[in-house]
Amino acid sequence: MQRRFATQALTIAALLGCALPAMAQNPSQNPAVGWPNKPIKWVVPFPPGGAMDAIARTLGDVASRKLGQPFVIENKAGAGGNIGADYVAKQPADGYTLMITSIGMATNGALYGKLSYDPIKDFEPVSLLAVVPNILVAGSKQTDVKSVKDVIAKARANPGKLTYASAGNGTSIHLAGANFTAMTGVNMLHVPYRGSGPAITDLLGGQVDFMFDSITSARPHLQSGKLRALAITTKTRSPSLPDVPTVAEAGVPGYEVSPWFATFMPAGTPAPIVEKLGKTLNEAMKDPEVKKRFESIGAEAMGTTPQQLRTHLKSETDRWTQLIKQANIKVD
Repeated sequence: MQRRFATQALTIAALLGCALPAMAQNPSQNPAVGWPNKPIKWVVPFPPGGAMDAIARTLGDVASRKLGQPFVIENKAGAGGNIGADYVAKQPADGYTLMITSIGMATNGALYGKLSYDPIKDFEPVSLLAVVPNILVAGSKQTDVKSVKDVIAKARANPGKLTYASAGNGTSIHLAGANFTAMTGVNMLHVPYRGSGPAITDLLGGQVDFMFDSITSARPHLQSGKLRALAITTKTRSPSLPDVPTVAEAGVPGYEVSPWFATFMPAGTPAPIVEKLGKTLNEAMKDPEVKKRFESIGAEAMGTTPQQLRTHLKSETDRWTQLIKQANIKVD
């Protein structure tokens, strides 16, 4: 009798041993198995040419080689990233659509009042990708301004007369300036432009006094000597400009604005697919080709788990909503 039960037990164990690998290969049990088997659409909710577009294209190229399917970049620009985000939120949650976005994911709810999508509920966080610091710059012809303390002193001596430019109301460049004036108590006039290019042009021409520009667009003018770097907005110095102090180091303790880029998928995308994509992108950021491209635009690679990004988005949303309401910031 015992021998018969032992034989039956061995037979069942053998059958289960054969079944478990089959279950692991069954997409109904693990959706990430066999994914991807067709091209993946990567939506960039801003025009081509910026840091966000460069990050998506660079990582997409490397990730496509790792996963065996192309990442097709689609630029769906407009309304501060809202058009692209709305589009992605309404796509099938099948793992074949993702979006790269920025700090706007945390600020647009407060800036626009009512969105056609919910930044928290309508997306699955995948991973933080990179931080691209903003940098406080002044025209090199301003010989009396060589530090953050000089900016503060000049602004206090001329309340309401100094100006700072931005790439538009509600952009990270604008928020960096608004945070600066709030923390220092100085009164400077914000001058919004439609993009960083026109703002830089007027800064170089002396029509505006300062700007918290992206390191990506500011660096060529720093290298030519037309702009002077005063401070980096991030918590730590940028490897791209190691001699430039942070705003906190330069006289505003506690100041930090870290413009981040992250990727999300439509809500309901299976967790195994989200995790597989996140790991693939994090591995891609270690690739020498990616590191070189990131360095060229001043981007600092991040790489997180989906849960870490979810926590970060909640924290950033709370922080910026408070500042936007206090400063009464509105979009154009």
